[in-house]
Amino acid sequence: MTDTASLMQRRDRALGAGAPLFYEHPLHIVRGEGVHLWDVDGRRYVDMYNNVPCVGHANPRVVEAMARQQATLNVHSRYLHEAVVEFAERLAALHGPQIESVILSCSGTEANEVALRMARFATGRRGIVCTDGTYHGNSELVGSLTRIGRQARESATVHAFPFPETYRPIAPGLSEAALCDAYLARLADAIERFRTDGEDIAALIVCSIFANEGLPNVPAGFMPRAVQMVHDAGGLVIADEVQAGYARTGKWWGYEVMGFTPDIVVTGKPMGAGLPLAATAASRSLVETFRAATRYFNTFASSPLQAAVGMAVLDEIEQRDLRGNVASVGASLKAALAQRKGASAAIGDVRGHGLFIGVEMVKPEDGSPDVDLAKAVINRLKDKGFLSSNAGIFSNVVKLRPPLVFSHDDAAAFLGAWDETIAELAA
Repeated sequence: MTDTASLMQRRDRALGAGAPLFYEHPLHIVRGEGVHLWDVDGRRYVDMYNNVPCVGHANPRVVEAMARQQATLNVHSRYLHEAVVEFAERLAALHGPQIESVILSCSGTEANEVALRMARFATGRRGIVCTDGTYHGNSELVGSLTRIGRQARESATVHAFPFPETYRPIAPGLSEAALCDAYLARLADAIERFRTDGEDIAALIVCSIFANEGLPNVPAGFMPRAVQMVHDAGGLVIADEVQAGYARTGKWWGYEVMGFTPDIVVTGKPMGAGLPLAATAASRSLVETFRAATRYFNTFASSPLQAAVGMAVLDEIEQRDLRGNVASVGASLKAALAQRKGASAAIGDVRGHGLFIGVEMVKPEDGSPDVDLAKAVINRLKDKGFLSSNAGIFSNVVKLRPPLVFSHDDAAAFLGAWDETIAELAA
């Protein structure tokens, strides 16, 4: 059997050096089932990270639907197929009445690109506003939004504002209400700056729960007021639900948790449980305006295979009440980690929603971000059989995002490994 070192060398030749890998000593994973993964040596790990297999690795219902449909028919979307229509109808119905139609694609990047172009066609404007710590994908347009003001510069058509948070606020000593006003003022400034460049706002795009920013606790009322501000300026609001959606927060959508109603919703990663599947959903008017302007077509999207697998994933979530599981297990795990915050000065904050939790690691002497400690934690947890990663604007947040089937027993086992890890690193 190929050893890990030689496989890494072959990988660099085949894919080009620089393709990222997790961990100081990368894992060679060969099998998955439920919340578990196995490496080439037969060691089992609990997956605490992957959002794609949201209903569990190698889910039997999904596997059967995929195999059955591929053995029956899979073609592009220029033929009628009832299952494709049924899947789009079912997906739209998971939202409020403002969402009527769906454009299917294959990745979150594609779906966000469609959403941004849709907003521009609908408004006749080009200005896009995002946070300064965001990530929405890798195309030239979508990638231009990544960490503006931190890793990239603003352009005439893309402006950023500081992401809203209470842990490291833009102004110290403010009440939550005053802090909300302060962040809204920065959003208003980003919108107003377009006029200097001869533009106007087409859309605000946010991850509903600000996942890549580090899952911050957002000042109460910020998102509903931000939506109203954008609408008053003539723009649309895009909710990127690629990480937040499909019951990740204990509700279908992150925007429900954050208390706002978007005009356009983007979904991706978990929709196909491993099969490339993404969607941009909006009113029929917005979707048809986009279609008329672009005649958009994707060879592998809106296919019978996508529909079969997409329906199987929704069936699993609904019939196994995975939203309820996420709410219960997630609340218990977050509360247990929050209790541990008081016992270790290296844990600065514990936050998140449902089964998406971030633990901010800090330097005890001044509370500054400790990325080295976060990396040490995830590598030590890996050695103990639990897979996670570090994320957030400073890369110092331990990111916990297991499949939705993650149980109370899994959480208890993880907490044991967490306690051992923190104790060992503090010694």
